Amino acid sequence: MTETLINPGDEWPGYGRDYAEQRFSPQTQIDRDNVDHLGLAWSFTFPTHRVMESTPLMHDGKLFVTTPWSHVFALDARSGKSLWHFNPEVDKSHLINSCCGPANRGAALWQDGDNGYVFVGSFDGRLIALNADSGEVLWSVQTVPENKHYTITGAPRVIDGKVIIGNGGAELGVRGYITAYDAVSGEQLWRFYTVPGDPAKPQESQALEDAVASWTGEWWKFGGGGTVWDAMAYDPALNLLYIGTGNGSPWNRNIRSPGGGDNLYLNSIVAINPDNGDYVWHYQVTPKDNWDYTATQHLMLAELDLNNDGSTTPVIMQAPKNGFFYVLDRRDGTLLSAEAYAHINWASHIDMVTGKPVENPIADYNETGGSLLWPAPFGAHNWQPMAFNPSAGLVYIPEQRVPGHYTPDDKFSFTQHRWNTGVDLWGMRFNPNPLIAKATNDAILRGYLSAWDPVTQRKVWQVEHPKVSNGGVLATAGQLVFQGTGEGGFYAYDASNGERLWGYQTDSAVLAGPITYSLDGEQYIAVTQGSGGSLMLAVSDQGRAYPKKSYQNPNRLLVFKLQEQKAPAPVAIAPLTNEDLMPPTAPAWEASEAQILEGEKLYERNCATCHGIAAIGGNIIPDLRYMDEVTHREFQAIALAGLRQHKGMVGFYQTLQPTEVDLIHGYLIERNHQLVEELKPMTFWQQCYYWIWYGLAKLGEAFPWLANATYDFNMTQ
Repeated sequence: MTETLINPGDEWPGYGRDYAEQRFSPQTQIDRDNVDHLGLAWSFTFPTHRVMESTPLMHDGKLFVTTPWSHVFALDARSGKSLWHFNPEVDKSHLINSCCGPANRGAALWQDGDNGYVFVGSFDGRLIALNADSGEVLWSVQTVPENKHYTITGAPRVIDGKVIIGNGGAELGVRGYITAYDAVSGEQLWRFYTVPGDPAKPQESQALEDAVASWTGEWWKFGGGGTVWDAMAYDPALNLLYIGTGNGSPWNRNIRSPGGGDNLYLNSIVAINPDNGDYVWHYQVTPKDNWDYTATQHLMLAELDLNNDGSTTPVIMQAPKNGFFYVLDRRDGTLLSAEAYAHINWASHIDMVTGKPVENPIADYNETGGSLLWPAPFGAHNWQPMAFNPSAGLVYIPEQRVPGHYTPDDKFSFTQHRWNTGVDLWGMRFNPNPLIAKATNDAILRGYLSAWDPVTQRKVWQVEHPKVSNGGVLATAGQLVFQGTGEGGFYAYDASNGERLWGYQTDSAVLAGPITYSLDGEQYIAVTQGSGGSLMLAVSDQGRAYPKKSYQNPNRLLVFKLQEQKAPAPVAIAPLTNEDLMPPTAPAWEASEAQILEGEKLYERNCATCHGIAAIGGNIIPDLRYMDEVTHREFQAIALAGLRQHKGMVGFYQTLQPTEVDLIHGYLIERNHQLVEELKPMTFWQQCYYWIWYGLAKLGEAFPWLANATYDFNMTQ
């Protein structure tokens, strides 16, 4: 199996196809000249309805696909026939221990003699080995403390019979680590902690002893963070495992480490000996993390001709959240180059002597009292995987442009079952500065597919998407790049210039990384669909707008191959009518403006990360402006007592008082009444007023001196 993961041929046996994680396929049957004949060969609908981040695996004619809540499906790769299905029976109340939903990014495969294994990390922290032929459980181990704020959403990796798995949960206060288990028996072989524990006690390794000096205060009481929730890569020649570590816990460095310090090994690329878990080297992407700028984003290995002389250097590349693209010598972690690939204002550049970012004064929100920064905690690039085409020499990045307003939380105290960031992320909602309000609306939220030259460190071309949410990337030797969007489009682009050559419209977001494989001389393209994730949950209307009462967010696997007939153009999405969007009218509620404002603040700080900023839901979990009569009647029991815990909505009796829940309920009723008024048909006089206003606006565009006000959108200072 090791050889298969080094040279996969026509298969896709690992998360990034091979150990280098380039997500590049040498297959050429589908190319720029015939991709317009690509059509749907078959699809498979899963029973789940949350975000699909899963990369399918294909080996020996079978597809292995994970879904939300850590289900695993085995399908015939030719026909889509179901072979088996495994449900780990995750308690949905565990959702309270996650930041961003019950996602799962994929499984891992291994062969031991005649025995095939499928490994999956369950959302509640188990690592489970399944029989690849039957789905029977071979062994299961609990990799995290039970009933703690840990989750697993990332795909395992297998190296020489060792299954490697990390975890998430830094926002809720945990200590990060990564663990190796024996693939056959499930025995724990080693564990590498990413941040030091209590300095009064012996550390687990010399690397952690060395890291203690970079911390101050009592960070271990908050966990410290540094979770390894996604990226890994492996170099068989060097026998080095590379991991990306996450943010600090809490985010605010003045709380986490009040005396300063870089806080090793947060936000770092770390090289480990996979035989024993020993530290080899590290490079810290974001020292003194203050913004949730993780280094858990996709890592990929390549050989680059950096001197343009025909010689190559073995490198590891990353486009992490902080907006800089890094190229390191993967033998020893030496920084070779780093340039901004996205719009940022928190740092000016990377100092090539120290290897550290040079922060702009605006970046320290503890000093400014509140700062509007690019990128937001969502990052300039998040979990969606990149791809690298060695022949074109380009990395294709799912880029995001979204700002965030950071305000220090002066009343911070560690609280169970809540995000413990030390940052008031919702200050922007109540900031009187119109520039901040304008900057945080959809007008400047953008998603991109960006082609980046890692040798010259420059952007070669870019495709702009209408919404910020966009999907993972696949590159092929047919000189194609495939990517989905939050609006449900799945597209193929010319790898050299970004020209769109083909498209397909689905009925849910396409965010996961696509794959390609060949069987019987036919090349297939496969991708999963399903809306969700932190950005689509929190930022309003990032998915396609569907009628609220009928939208189901179907989770599917879509598999395409070439057809005789040219594929039809994607059908345009019909705009929804006000009748489609009209909610049931909520009951009357007597409340003062002060009470509604207080309810809004409580909602934003306790509910918005799941149910959407300003109570505008993203078509993934309930939009609370659309509550029915029963939900209104049971609101206290749902919010406090956990009446719908079986659906993942736990009770907040530990963090909210009944009077506070009443204020939140009142705010949601007000938002319902506002929406009903907005969607009512306009009267004759309202229509007259609208057209007069519209005409004046158009005159203002033609004659700028008529415009009432202008805003300076130069936010780079």
